[in-house]
Amino acid sequence: MWTIVHQLCTVVHMTTRTLHRPTAIERRARIAVAALFLTNGALAANLAPRFPDLKAAFELDNTAFGLAMATWPAGAVTAGLASAFLIRRFGSAYTATIGTAFTALCYFVAVIAPSPIALGAILFVGGAVDTITDTAQNAHGLRIQRRYGRSIINSFHALWSVGAITGGLMAAGAIALDLSLGVHFGIVAALFATMGLAALPYCLRGPDRDGAPEDDAAQQSDEEQPKSRFNARTALTLAAVGIFAFGGILMEGTSMSWSTLYLADELHAPAAIAASGYIAMVSAQFLARLAGDRLVDRFGQRTVARAGGLLAAVGMGAALAFPNVAGTIVGFTLVGLGVATLVPAARQTADSLPGLRPGTGLTALGWLMNLSFLVSPPIIGAVADAASLRAGLLAIPVAGVLVAVFAGVLQRKR
Repeated sequence: MWTIVHQLCTVVHMTTRTLHRPTAIERRARIAVAALFLTNGALAANLAPRFPDLKAAFELDNTAFGLAMATWPAGAVTAGLASAFLIRRFGSAYTATIGTAFTALCYFVAVIAPSPIALGAILFVGGAVDTITDTAQNAHGLRIQRRYGRSIINSFHALWSVGAITGGLMAAGAIALDLSLGVHFGIVAALFATMGLAALPYCLRGPDRDGAPEDDAAQQSDEEQPKSRFNARTALTLAAVGIFAFGGILMEGTSMSWSTLYLADELHAPAAIAASGYIAMVSAQFLARLAGDRLVDRFGQRTVARAGGLLAAVGMGAALAFPNVAGTIVGFTLVGLGVATLVPAARQTADSLPGLRPGTGLTALGWLMNLSFLVSPPIIGAVADAASLRAGLLAIPVAGVLVAVFAGVLQRKR
């Protein structure tokens, strides 16, 4: 698995210009963080194609299923603001790796829960741990990016997409082999918890200090670091970035959570074909992220984000207007292309806000983003029960327009 991660990092590296020759420590740290992103994507992707099985196992209707899925972001919203404290207290490397292992365990315990209430409670805890893990791995990735001196954040998210593809294929294989949810996620938890913990020795050492060399950073006292300072301009900028990220997460999360159910329940696609909507979306997202850093350097975050939002809106809007299996899979593919650079752009913008201590901008943005995960599943589920899931998926083109409007908060071409 580590060899695969190293080869994927090499492919991603070849898509960018070499502006800085990284040290061996920085290269190993990049591979380690890439492995964490891959693991995080694989965990979520193993569950999404098995949503119909999970829904059937607990005998949930669309509204109840949406509420159950909302407990994950509810946990994230509840505990998300602790991310900055944990990153400063233990470091982003420890927080990300230990959190990865615990998140994997939560997935396993959730699928063998004895009741819907227990399922919701475990997903709540899993969401709390996952958001802390996600913030920490992004913080460590951005720390490495600053040491590289050029954009590499999209390459980490590309590896997340690789993990999502891998997880989707694993889930499809588990379905084909008729593995129970417990057996499937027992294997998943053991594999990816081990992989997450194995990344720790290769991460950067020392405190998280704007990517400065560790020996210099270690000499800086806490009093010398910038304090959290949310003045009016910072607050407005963060709010605008939050709205932009809300739209991106809404498109991405809705596609991941509901694509399989939409294809299976409303378009009557066979189970294996229904899973291909999810796989097509994350595959396209991965391919776009491979070129994401070069596109951002060439055209600027703002232009790339606006184009992505409009592409997703038009693609999914057309698929919903003329519903069929092939067209819908193409629609989810265009959503994957459109959303590829949105979340990395939002995280980088939040992390670079002036006057904030390490992890503060990322933590605040993560909390705002999790509101999207919290409110969208029950709303879309309720719309699906009242009208149709097709009507609920109209949230995707609407969010694409929202992203195009609020992309103005991002950087222009440098």
